[in-house]
Amino acid sequence: MRDYEEVTAFLGEWGPFQRLVFFLLSASIIPNGFNGMSVVFLTATPEHRCRVPDSANLSLAWRNHSAPTVLLDGRELPHRCRRYRLAALANFSALGLEPGRDVDLDGLEQESCLDGWDFSRDVYETTIVTEWNLVCEDDWKPPLTISLFFVGVLLGSFISGQLSDRFGRKKVLFVTMAMQTGFSFLQVFSRNFEMFTVLFVLVGMGQISNYVAAFVLGTEILGKSVRIVFSTLGVCIFYAFGYMVLPLFAYFIRDWRMLLLALTVPGVLCVLLWWFIPESPRWLIAQGRFEEAEVIIRKAAKINGIVAPATIFEPSELQDLSSEKPQSHRVLDLLRTRNIRTITIMSIVLWMTISVGYFGLSLDTPNLHGDIYVNCFLSAAVEVPAYVLAWLLLQHTPRRYSMAASLFLGGSVLLFIQLVPPDLYYLATVLVMVGKFGITSAFSMVYMYTAELYPTVVRNMGVGVSSTASRLGSILSPYFIYLGAYDRFLPYILMGSLTILTAILTLFFPESFGVPLPDTIDQMLRVKGIKYRQTPSHTRILKDSEDSPTILKSTAF
Repeated sequence: MRDYEEVTAFLGEWGPFQRLVFFLLSASIIPNGFNGMSVVFLTATPEHRCRVPDSANLSLAWRNHSAPTVLLDGRELPHRCRRYRLAALANFSALGLEPGRDVDLDGLEQESCLDGWDFSRDVYETTIVTEWNLVCEDDWKPPLTISLFFVGVLLGSFISGQLSDRFGRKKVLFVTMAMQTGFSFLQVFSRNFEMFTVLFVLVGMGQISNYVAAFVLGTEILGKSVRIVFSTLGVCIFYAFGYMVLPLFAYFIRDWRMLLLALTVPGVLCVLLWWFIPESPRWLIAQGRFEEAEVIIRKAAKINGIVAPATIFEPSELQDLSSEKPQSHRVLDLLRTRNIRTITIMSIVLWMTISVGYFGLSLDTPNLHGDIYVNCFLSAAVEVPAYVLAWLLLQHTPRRYSMAASLFLGGSVLLFIQLVPPDLYYLATVLVMVGKFGITSAFSMVYMYTAELYPTVVRNMGVGVSSTASRLGSILSPYFIYLGAYDRFLPYILMGSLTILTAILTLFFPESFGVPLPDTIDQMLRVKGIKYRQTPSHTRILKDSEDSPTILKSTAF
């Protein structure tokens, strides 16, 4: 019985049809880049201090000294959340006394910002922070907004696969793109912080769902030799391109509502892709819709300039996936044996740490010295060579050494940032970008590596559990950055230390490079450093791998 790829081999691997699908699906990911990272500008906190109303009747000198000073990043700045008691300042001002010379400021009574805050407009015209005063006692709300966005991503990752299996890849792709665009548009009209945050959760659900749908659709339509390029260079680089466009939009549009509206428009244009992106023939065949699948394949042959056979396939020639009784496996099977249990726990730690580092460094760009728009662009641009490096490493080098080296690079430079003198802040920015480069490379490789470690019977569950750990890491990442309000280097110390420890942990993973994918739990490669009794099945797969050391070119889908 011939399989799908054998039946459609006459189409070739890289004809006009495959190129069209490759670039259009990759282009559909571009809005994910600037929507996912738009929080960098939407929730930014400008310089601010307590507002002094005109009714306070203070002289200019007392207005300038109305707030106590604090030492922040080596600079003395007005306190952001406290001011001297205005009634006392008004009395001193009326008497003609001057601050510092006639009055000891250290002894003055202080109060909170009872009249609100004055925000600097040097960088941002407005953000949700300036509009709803999300500072001081409410400064926990912006990181909560970001975390809840990633909660939406987590929820979307749970349901996107099931919806795609039931209703089709193409329908879910466009419905979730509409969901992301529609709820982003509604955010423009948010009346309060709560409305904005709830809509942001829904945007997160739509964003991950359309990413997964596009990813699966591409891997099912494209041939084996193109899948690894699509999964590493295709969707990833186009995502980075959307990320690079974000600071360009934000530079020219400083009002958060207008910025969000501008970022929504490209999503509307994606509707045009409906007439060019086909449904997955594999999915149609699995649903028993052979005629529709044949129509798509014949159209692909026409686009490629190939004469299709008179009979492409008969339903009896293909495996009717819908009629097959699937093997019964549960999530608990990931903990069945000592070996798979160890790999599962190690994978959870690996994915969570990488996610904390990637999103933590992405969200930290407003806190770097220098121009925020340039820093954000550099943070996005550094991902392109990182993805190219990941692709090359996956092709030619062992997995665990590639992963460990990337994580060591990313973690070690983050620890060096605290040693950089304050006047060399450009060097600190370079180190952050190098750290982002290393962690992004690891992030790009971990998908394939995890898929190769787990056996066929639980591969989807293994990758799914690991991906869930990644979402939990992204939910925690804003609070790593929040710690920077107490110590500027603390986020880098924590992320760097965790990344290096995880790099060491990665060296204990089994090596999957050049080894056939395991089909059963007993065939899984063993964790390094733990002694096992060698089972007959394990002996057999090692012998097979020595006889035919196949280099894997794609993940299993």
